[in-house]
Amino acid sequence: MPEYTTSTAFLEALGEAGVRYLFANLGSDHPGLIEAYALARAQGRADRFPEIVICPHESVALSAAQGYAQVTGEPQAVVVHVDCGTQNVGGMLHNAAKARIPVLLFAGASPVTQEGELPGGRNEFIHWIQDVHDQRGIVRGYTKYDNEIRTGHNVKQLVHRALQIARSSPAGPVYLVGAREVMEQVLDSRPGVPLPAVEPAVLAPSTVRHIAKALTTAKKPVVVTSYAGRDPLAVPELVRLCEQLAIPVLESVPTYVNFPASNPLHAGYQWNTREPNPVLAEADMVLVLGSDVPWIPVSNRPAADARVFVVDIDPLKEQMPLWQVPAELFACADLRAALGQLADAVATSEIDAELVATRRAAAVAGYERQGVERSLAETALPDEITPEYLVSCVREAITEDTIVLSEAITGFQVVNEHLRRSVPGTLLGSGGGSLGWHAGAAIGVKLAAPDSLVVSLVGDGTYLFGVPSSAQWVARRYGAPSLTVIIDNQGWKAPKQSTLAVHPTGAAARNDDFGVSFAPSADLPGIAMAAGGAWGRTVADPAELPVLLKDAVEMVRSGRGAVLAVRCEPV
Repeated sequence: MPEYTTSTAFLEALGEAGVRYLFANLGSDHPGLIEAYALARAQGRADRFPEIVICPHESVALSAAQGYAQVTGEPQAVVVHVDCGTQNVGGMLHNAAKARIPVLLFAGASPVTQEGELPGGRNEFIHWIQDVHDQRGIVRGYTKYDNEIRTGHNVKQLVHRALQIARSSPAGPVYLVGAREVMEQVLDSRPGVPLPAVEPAVLAPSTVRHIAKALTTAKKPVVVTSYAGRDPLAVPELVRLCEQLAIPVLESVPTYVNFPASNPLHAGYQWNTREPNPVLAEADMVLVLGSDVPWIPVSNRPAADARVFVVDIDPLKEQMPLWQVPAELFACADLRAALGQLADAVATSEIDAELVATRRAAAVAGYERQGVERSLAETALPDEITPEYLVSCVREAITEDTIVLSEAITGFQVVNEHLRRSVPGTLLGSGGGSLGWHAGAAIGVKLAAPDSLVVSLVGDGTYLFGVPSSAQWVARRYGAPSLTVIIDNQGWKAPKQSTLAVHPTGAAARNDDFGVSFAPSADLPGIAMAAGGAWGRTVADPAELPVLLKDAVEMVRSGRGAVLAVRCEPV
């Protein structure tokens, strides 16, 4: 019986690189991995491998790996079954790619022999059916690197190179495949050499001077950001820069806490804004700091004569075929480092104190006015739960260090405005457009931050996309409870809004015929109760909501998952 194979070396390399978890959906291509784990456990040496987390659905596995990496910054590994499993992670792989999150995805491949020539050769009918021309091509549009393990002798080199590429900025998923015969190959044990990520880039001194001068001489500068808060330590640097000059900050399609909502310089949020944002429209200088969609050009953009500067880990957006921001300067740099450079430069610059004071007063007045408007919107109605009231109740039920996963889609704006997160690292989004990320991500987040309360705010459609039966089972098995609050409007609101935006007086609008209703309604918490032993309730009475939220939070803190479906106005 072989004791050291390519599979052993593969798992050992992941452990050497610091990978904590391997989220696995096992199949007929993984006997080598299964045997390596079993042998290591029998020998009492399993601690040199990542801990395996069995996931009955691939999308849960990959989103869990993403969630863990979003909290820690460290890539985790995912194992799926040949071409079928690879395709099943498709939507979640899209999210990890667009969010620039490091993940190593491994899939087996159909055996390459069929007459018994090598151990692991074809011996099941499925091995012919799952043999495809270009398995790696399935994911090539979403990965930074892909390769095939052709021999076990260099498997550790491939794993460490793949993880180095995944970690290096801009981070992203990588993909490896290996046929059964290769993964069963007997080897001599040898250590691998983990490779560190490439050191972060900084702004050139001339670029720092150029941007700092533009900031200090502008009358109405504004910062637009979406993911500066991916690195929580970048947030205080952004605060330091903006406080010096009283620069308002606009969060566009945010996926993190990029700027504290409690700071009066916070100018608000924008998503699919249908009209010009006055803060952006009036700006004479715009500094875009880490954003893929800083504004929607057709409806909301800066003035034609505004000076625009882009600083980003990915300023070219090479994976976006159509993308254009009319900037006079594009710079590639780590955002935390760049913000520190700019803040230091501004600190030694000549500043118009009167202009800064005027800007600060205007920002404070706008912030206070905005606060009054939002508080009024949170007023409870006697017989209807509005999204604004719902989110305000969640805000009151959690603490400032609770980690919230937002996947409410048409409720994104409401969630950000009324949740009012200020602590870096306490708000996460998928970063992409494939729904259902929250379900697995909550597991990964909880494993990464076991002492934190994890809460997901999602729509009913998003909840179903997350394969809740699988996710709730995984959460129960591995002790990763979280609270899921469903904004249940009994349908898909986003397709209806999209149709109305293009055909405001069309047949769909005239006949209210959008094909988005979820009637008859499903027992959404019941799925979690059946599959994961979760606490579950559905609520429609505004007066009951605060009490049930408190009960749900207490239940999760006691170690049991909870799902609360909140009935709002139907689509």
